[in-house]
Amino acid sequence: MKIWKVPDTKSRPEGLKYSLVYIKEGKRIIGYDNGEGKGHHRHYRDKEEVYAFKSIDSLIKDFYNDVASIRRGEA
Repeated sequence: MKIWKVPDTKSRPEGLKYSLVYIKEGKRIIGYDNGEGKGHHRHYRDKEEVYAFKSIDSLIKDFYNDVASIRRGEA
């Protein structure tokens, strides 16, 4: 989990850059990031979808909830 404070820009109006990832057996299972040109998004296995960013606290909570679901075998 990495979260940086960066200058506010058009692509990062919150002034944040982040990357949260859960890797199992060398493969990314869950990832949240706001990479250049893609905005806020979530990776789940081989899928990528838009993520509705609200706050850092919500981001971390959503990430941990996803990881917990996967570890329980629900996702």
